[in-house]
Amino acid sequence: MGKRQQTNPDSPYGEPVQYDPSFNGPIRKRGCTDIICCVLFITVILGYIAVGILAWLYGDPRQVLYPRNSTGSFCGTGPNINRPALLYFDIVKCATGFNVMAAALNGLQCPTTQVCVEKCPGEFYAVGPLDYALKPAKVFNQSYCVPTLNLSNTPLTVKDIVQKDLCPFYTIPTTSVVRRCLPDVQAPVDMPPDFSNVEGLPPSVSDTANLLNNGTGNILNGFGLRDISVRIFEDFASSWPWILAGLAIAMVLSMCFLLLLRFLARVMVWFIIVAVLVIGAYGIWHCYWEYDNYKKLSASINDIGFTTDFSFYLKVQETWLAFLIIISVVEVILILVLIFLRIRILIAIAIIQESSKAISQMMSTLIYPLVTFLLILVCVAYWGSTALYLATSGEAVYKVVALNSSTNECQLINGTMDCDPQTFNASDYPSCPSAACIFVNYNMEGLFQRNLFNLQIYNVLAFLWCVNFAIALGQCTLAGAFSSYYWAYNKPDDIPMFPVFGAFVRTLRYHVGSLAFGALILTLVQVVRVLLEYIDHKTKAAQNPCARFILCCMKCCLWCLEKFLKFLNRNAYIMIAVYGKNFCTSAKNAFALIMRNIIRTVVLDKVADLLLFFGKLLVVGGVGVLSFFFFSGRIALPHSSAQSETLNYYWMPIITVVFGSYLIAHGFFSVYSMCVDTLFLCFLEDLERNDGSLEKPYFMSRNLMTILNKSNKNPQKRK
Repeated sequence: MGKRQQTNPDSPYGEPVQYDPSFNGPIRKRGCTDIICCVLFITVILGYIAVGILAWLYGDPRQVLYPRNSTGSFCGTGPNINRPALLYFDIVKCATGFNVMAAALNGLQCPTTQVCVEKCPGEFYAVGPLDYALKPAKVFNQSYCVPTLNLSNTPLTVKDIVQKDLCPFYTIPTTSVVRRCLPDVQAPVDMPPDFSNVEGLPPSVSDTANLLNNGTGNILNGFGLRDISVRIFEDFASSWPWILAGLAIAMVLSMCFLLLLRFLARVMVWFIIVAVLVIGAYGIWHCYWEYDNYKKLSASINDIGFTTDFSFYLKVQETWLAFLIIISVVEVILILVLIFLRIRILIAIAIIQESSKAISQMMSTLIYPLVTFLLILVCVAYWGSTALYLATSGEAVYKVVALNSSTNECQLINGTMDCDPQTFNASDYPSCPSAACIFVNYNMEGLFQRNLFNLQIYNVLAFLWCVNFAIALGQCTLAGAFSSYYWAYNKPDDIPMFPVFGAFVRTLRYHVGSLAFGALILTLVQVVRVLLEYIDHKTKAAQNPCARFILCCMKCCLWCLEKFLKFLNRNAYIMIAVYGKNFCTSAKNAFALIMRNIIRTVVLDKVADLLLFFGKLLVVGGVGVLSFFFFSGRIALPHSSAQSETLNYYWMPIITVVFGSYLIAHGFFSVYSMCVDTLFLCFLEDLERNDGSLEKPYFMSRNLMTILNKSNKNPQKRK
C-alpha cells in the first residue's frame, strides 16, 4: 500500500515524502519562520500593554465596585470606610425609566440627594405636621443627613432642612443591594396619615409608597434576589472541600481511562460496532413485525389521507415499510463499510493504543494543559480588567440640580450648569433654595474617552489573538513532544530527555511568527462571526424570513469555515513542530498528506472521536451521578449529616462539579487527541519515507507493521 503511494507521481495532492537519511525526528537545525507576522504580533502585544496602562491611568473600577454620594465620594472606602451603603432621599426619582446595566457604570445616580450610611433604614418614617415646631435633632436621624449638617447646633429649621434636602423627608424599609439602599418590598409597611395638606412639602407619603410599589420593580428585578445569591455563596463556602474531591475524582478517572485505552481500545471499538449492528438488526425485525401486523389489518395510508397528527402515520403499513427499507439500506452500508475498511479500523485502533503508550512514557504531557489554562486565564483576566478600566475612565461631572422645587427659576438651572461640590454655595441661587451640586455622570468628552469604543474593539481583537496563540503554542509543543516519541527507533531509549520542555523552548524560539499567523487567521473569522451575531441581535425585530434565512446561512458557513481552519491549523502546527517550516508551507504539506490518505484520516478521526466521546461521557456522567447522590443526601458519610440538610440549593455544587469535570476531561482528552493526530501524520510519513529495508527501516510499532503486513529487515529489536 505504501509502495503504491510512492510510485504515484501524478497525484493531484503532491508527491509523497522522499526518504532523508538524516531525518530521525523533529529537525534541530531550523530558523525563525514568519518573521513579519512575529513582529506584527509583538507590536500588537506592546500596543495591548499600552492600552492597559492608559486604561489603568484613566480608569477607576471603584465606579462599579462602590457607589458615590452626591458629592462624588465613594461609600465603603476612604473616609467613608465605615459607611458602605448609599441612601437615596427620594427613591421615586430613580424608579422612572431606570436602566440597570446603563446605570451600573454610571454609579446609579439619581436627581436626589444621596449619602453614605452605615446601615440601610429598616422602618417607615415621615416628618409629620407637628414635627415642624420641634428642633431638627429631635426629628431627623443624624446618620441619614448630609455630613456637612450638624443637627445639634444648626440654625436651620425643620422646614428649611426639608426644602434644602439636607435630611430625608421620609424613610422606608430598605435592603442593601450592591451597596445601594433599595426598597424591601417584602417588609411590612405601616402606612402613616396623609401629609398632603402641608404647604411646600413633597407629595403625600401614601402616594410615595404607591409609587415605590409600582416604580421600583425594575430595579429589584435587574439586580435579582439578594437572598438567593447569599444562600448560594453559603453553599459554596460549606461544600468546597467536597467539590474539590469531586474534581480530583474526575482527574483520576480521566487519567485512568486514557491509560486503559492502551489495552481496551480494540475491545471498546468492536463492541460499539457490534452493538450498532445488533441494534440495526433489531430495528429491521421490529419494522417487519409492525409492517406484517398492519398489513394483516389492511391498514393503509389511503384510509387516513393527510393529517397533522403524525401518530396516525405509525398505524399504517406503508410507514413501517419505509422504515424497514431505510434501516435495511443503512445496515447493508455499515456492513459493507466494515468489510472494506476493516484494515483501516485496525490501523486506527493500533494508533490509539500507541498514543496511550506514548502518554505513559511521557506523563509530563498530561501536565502541560495547565500551562495553556494559565495562559488563557491570564489573557481573560487582562482582557476583563482592561475592559473594566476602559469603561470606568473619565472625570466626574457635577451639575446644579433642583431637588424639591418646580419653579421656573429652578427649571432654568436644573441640570444645565456645572459646579464644584467643594466650593458650591446654595445661597448663590436665592430663587431656588433647593439647588444642590449633585454628581451626575462621568465625562466622556476627552480625546481618550471619545476613542473608548475603538479601544474596546482593540481589546477584544488582541484578546482573541492571544487566546488563539496560547492554544496554538500548546498544540505545537505537544506535537513536538509526541513526534519525538514516534521517530525514536528504540523506545523508550531513544526518546530525548525532557521532550515537552525541549519542544516548548524550540517553539518559542523559532515559531512564534508561524503560530501567530495561524492564530490571526482564526481570529479574523471569529471576529466576523461576532459581528454577524451582533447584527443579527440588533436587527432581529426588523428581519423578514428571507433576511433570517440569509443570516442563518452566513452563520452556518462561517461556523464551518472556523472548524475547517481549526483542523488545518492543528495539522499545520504538527508539521511546524517536526520540520520547522513556515505556516503556509506546513499547512500545504499537512493538507496534501491528509488528502493522499483521506480514507484513513476519516476512519481514524471518527474512531478517535467515538472513544473520546465515551470517555467524556464516562467521566462527566460518573462524577455527576456520584455528586448527585452525595449532595442530595442519598449517600451519607459516617458520623456526618446529609449534605442535603446543610445546603440551601444542593444542585449548585452538582452543577459546579459536572462543569469542572467536563473541563478536566476535556483538558486530558485534548492531549490524547493531539497525540493521536501527531502519531497518525508521522505514521503516514513513515509509510511514504521508508520501505522496511536496512537503509530505510520503518519507525512504526510492531503492531502496525503486523496489520499492514510489513516488516523491517533490520534485526535490531523494536518495541
